[in-house]
Amino acid sequence: MDMLVHSVTDFLGLRRTQPQHAQAHLDAVMGWLCRAQDASPDGGVARMYHIKTGWGASYPETTGYIIPTFIDFARFVDQREYIDRALRMADWEIDVQMPSGAVQGGTVADPPTPAIFNTGQVIFGWLAAHGIAGDPRYLDAAIRAGDFLCSNQDPDGAWRRNLSAFCSPIPKPDSYCYNIRTAWALVLLAEATGDARYRAAAESNLAYLLSRARPNGWVPDNCLTDPTRPLLHTIAYTAQGMLETGLLVGRPRALDLVAVACEHLARAFERHGQMHGRYDRHWVPTTRWRCLTGEAQLAVVWFRLAQITGERRWRNRAVALIEQVKRTQVLVGDPNIAGGIKGSQPIYGWYGKYQYLNWAAKFYADALMLEAGHRQAGTSG
Repeated sequence: MDMLVHSVTDFLGLRRTQPQHAQAHLDAVMGWLCRAQDASPDGGVARMYHIKTGWGASYPETTGYIIPTFIDFARFVDQREYIDRALRMADWEIDVQMPSGAVQGGTVADPPTPAIFNTGQVIFGWLAAHGIAGDPRYLDAAIRAGDFLCSNQDPDGAWRRNLSAFCSPIPKPDSYCYNIRTAWALVLLAEATGDARYRAAAESNLAYLLSRARPNGWVPDNCLTDPTRPLLHTIAYTAQGMLETGLLVGRPRALDLVAVACEHLARAFERHGQMHGRYDRHWVPTTRWRCLTGEAQLAVVWFRLAQITGERRWRNRAVALIEQVKRTQVLVGDPNIAGGIKGSQPIYGWYGKYQYLNWAAKFYADALMLEAGHRQAGTSG
């Protein structure tokens, strides 16, 4: 009965958790991610827990970038279990990699179709697995994925083919700009292999994105469903990809634009007392519900800006933002829910409706490690 009461009150948005030290929340969310992996029979991580239908199928894209989070956490707490789990994820990713080198869109329950963004995200995982285990299979898989990305890139640096069967088409010659997070993966692949082709492809995509960015930091076409009012989730994907790619290839303008965009978002946060799920090109919120995934991602970006610039205000803002996410995290009760992070607040908001998402948990864990002082968290995918 207590578990039912917890679930109902959480569904209605009535429960609020008193924020604790980062470690308590971090332990809880990593426990939830372990249960999400255990809920799948294959070694991947279940896409989500739906309060009506239960656990979903394993999701190649997000399992890929969950791998570095597990390895970062293993180092942070000095527990081998999390490395073993990460390597099981990486082995499974090899098993489901497409013959072309691509990673499929959607979960393994969906018909496999190649997806540029998803392919880039799994490169992060294979590189992290190779770095910790030294197994050449992981680097070989990452190379095959990188070759697929290079072969599908247009001369201007954009990706327009094999984007995903799960995103809405946009008018040509435009292309989705959140793919800059895939460019970041290619820079790391270049560093791991010494192959300059991957770095050149990343620099080309960054140049394409910078050519489209506006002076206020706004980047168009960075949402799968509504490019005029993008999700905070994909806004943050773009900001993180710009920041890390720009840092690695020495493009200060990318960092400057990210700082400008984040300043607008931080001021909106301070003005309204919360973040919102979507923003227009003037950085005006267009929804009442919150996108918790995007908030966790944005906190990671703000923590990284604090590290890179040395400006304390970015850390203060990141701590304030992640504290709001902490208040939505249930720490006890139903093990399918406890520790997890909802797609939206309230849970019936549009994004990830009625779901606890594995990628929301991943980015929340990254942000908590940064809050707790693990300086390497969030830098490898």
